[in-house]
Amino acid sequence: MKNVFFVFAALISMTTMGQNQPLIGTDTIRNLEPVVIKTKQQSPERMPEIKENILFSGKKNEVLKLSNINGNFTTNNAREIFSRVPGVTIWENEGSGIQINVGVRGLSPNRSWELNTRQNGYDVSSDVFGYPEAYYNPPLEAVETIELVRGGSSLQFGPQFGGMLNYVLKRETKKPFSFETQNTVGSYGLMSSYNAIGGKHKQFSYYIYNHSRSGDGWRENSDYSVRNTHAYLAYDFSEKTKLSAEYTNMDYKMQQAGGLTDNQFKANAQQSLRERNWFGTPWNVFAINFDTKLNDHFSSNTKLFGLIGERNSVGFTATPNIEDVINTTTTNFANRRVDRDYYKNFGIENRNIFKYKLGKINNNLAFGARLYKANTRRVQDGKGTTGADFDLSIEGRFTRDLDFITENLAFFAENQFKVSEKFSVTPGIRYEYIRNTGEGRFGISSGNDIAMPSKSISRNQPLFGLGMEYKFRSTNIYGNITQAFRPVLFSDFTPPAVTDVIDSNLKDASGFNADLGFRGTHKNYLNFDFGLFYLSYNNRIGGVRQFINNDPTKGTFLFRTNLGATINKGIEGFVNLNITRFLQIEQPYGNLDLFASISFIDSRYTDFNIFNTVGSAPNLTIKETNLSGNRVENAPRYIHNFGLSWGNTNFSSTLQYRMSGTIFTDANNTIAPSSNGVTGVLEQYQVMDFSSEYKFLKLYNVRAGVNNLLDKNYSTRRAGGYPGPGILPGEGRTFYISLGVKL
Repeated sequence: MKNVFFVFAALISMTTMGQNQPLIGTDTIRNLEPVVIKTKQQSPERMPEIKENILFSGKKNEVLKLSNINGNFTTNNAREIFSRVPGVTIWENEGSGIQINVGVRGLSPNRSWELNTRQNGYDVSSDVFGYPEAYYNPPLEAVETIELVRGGSSLQFGPQFGGMLNYVLKRETKKPFSFETQNTVGSYGLMSSYNAIGGKHKQFSYYIYNHSRSGDGWRENSDYSVRNTHAYLAYDFSEKTKLSAEYTNMDYKMQQAGGLTDNQFKANAQQSLRERNWFGTPWNVFAINFDTKLNDHFSSNTKLFGLIGERNSVGFTATPNIEDVINTTTTNFANRRVDRDYYKNFGIENRNIFKYKLGKINNNLAFGARLYKANTRRVQDGKGTTGADFDLSIEGRFTRDLDFITENLAFFAENQFKVSEKFSVTPGIRYEYIRNTGEGRFGISSGNDIAMPSKSISRNQPLFGLGMEYKFRSTNIYGNITQAFRPVLFSDFTPPAVTDVIDSNLKDASGFNADLGFRGTHKNYLNFDFGLFYLSYNNRIGGVRQFINNDPTKGTFLFRTNLGATINKGIEGFVNLNITRFLQIEQPYGNLDLFASISFIDSRYTDFNIFNTVGSAPNLTIKETNLSGNRVENAPRYIHNFGLSWGNTNFSSTLQYRMSGTIFTDANNTIAPSSNGVTGVLEQYQVMDFSSEYKFLKLYNVRAGVNNLLDKNYSTRRAGGYPGPGILPGEGRTFYISLGVKL
């Protein structure tokens, strides 16, 4: 509690120093202008037809303006932030907020890997094609808006099935100098401080922030500390030409509490059986951005970007029904496993808009190109120490030492043909050349290296799409169908066991996204978007069990190849009704908003062969079955969010309620939980959150909230490996209070 008083006292002292003139003069009383603070308008908003040389006409998209949302930005609470976007699945591994795990339309939320994840328009994931997991996301206190474009974005951004997720950071565009600080304390040792300076003077502009956060975590063995630093500098050569550079650094250390069995989860969801498991990913991202407008018809943007980062983990990785105890013979714990990745990625991306007329109607052509190269060095299964701290040292060599390289060249073009001022048709094409290579040491046997055969997959992949939009006064009907694909990942290159075999003709997953919807606003009190979607996902990769040398007496091996297909289809809807505006009583009573985002998702396998062995040698047989009709794992049947917000010029608050349906955690649709907690159905859950903000003296704010207000016991995920096998509990009731100032 003393930390709260300390921060509050500091802000009050800054208030005193920040007054340029006294309120009461020596002989007069000054008349001050009335303080006017705009009431928050509820997100999401939608993209215009063209923004930053990108065409959005006919595409399903949402823009979340965070200054218009109440939520726990300190710990990046995705459940609150994405509550107004229908169909978003969220994995809640722990409450640190270091990683945001989101998926859409029944796709896996695992580190947002089905989305093209960007910051200010450039890539921030490990390797966009070979290992697309997003270990980094910016602190939401530094974010101005979040842009989400569904599968129709695959032509302009890349082939990902989920679409594009872009975090747009804050900038200062008016004042020569500004300062912002937000300081937070909360449950279980939460301490956070966000500090930023920025400004614009003549042709120069800049923005620098540092964000530090630490906590003990709701569960045992969940300590974490994270720091994010960002610097931005820009120079305007003219009103039409601008050059900017930015650099982001993140570093964190996080203790992994691990998973639980179902019995352990029911007995005490806060318990942890792992105190020696740690994870960290030092991350460096840089970008140079060049914008120019040659004339009223042509503008261009070029981004040069790169990433240098690591993924480091050390721990005892057994399932939760196996205790991590001291060996009575050695009087030590077991040696931990150490896994490390090293990433070096570089790319350049160019986007252009050409505006021209056909007859009397303006049309728009968006086109561009991309060149990208990524290198990943992966060392795994190192024999770590028997200690308990974050120590990555090993004995001897890593069992695996692999090098992966991704090379990518892409071209795209989309043209918005305006049949009339109201109706437009946007066809497009993207061409992708991707080459993945892998080589190195797969294992060690009797001191000798087991080499992984050098693998190389090259492909030339065209993608086609078509969007349409018909505008009314403040609403529009939109439709889109666009091809997508998912390149073969590094994990598909790497067999789990030495005896496994990878199909040399392994194909990328392919398919398409389709949308049809109606969206818009009505008389400044109604905001809505309702639509249907259909997602086809083919060539999913699986294992075919086969006999070694076709001889049942010699056992079996797993042949990894393309086996199956899935279909995700459903309904998505969002509506926000401003009740006080509707009743025309906004002026005396403020804004009362009722919002709901709903989604019904049917995700099923249409064809997927699996192979199991029955009996033992020499009477071993292989049994083949098909998962056709089974539900896709980690895809809930429904995700609903309901909320009520109220605000006036100084105060705003939001109460929201999330409902998520039952999910299967494996393709076999296993219902009964396994003894180790790795498989089994996860029941539906409901969670309520409350958040509020009070602004005073124009410059200051107090934010406070309670997450999981009703202290529900729930889980969103089971893990087979990271961050610890077993069921992973969602957090119970936590609170936070935050004091801030912006000068």
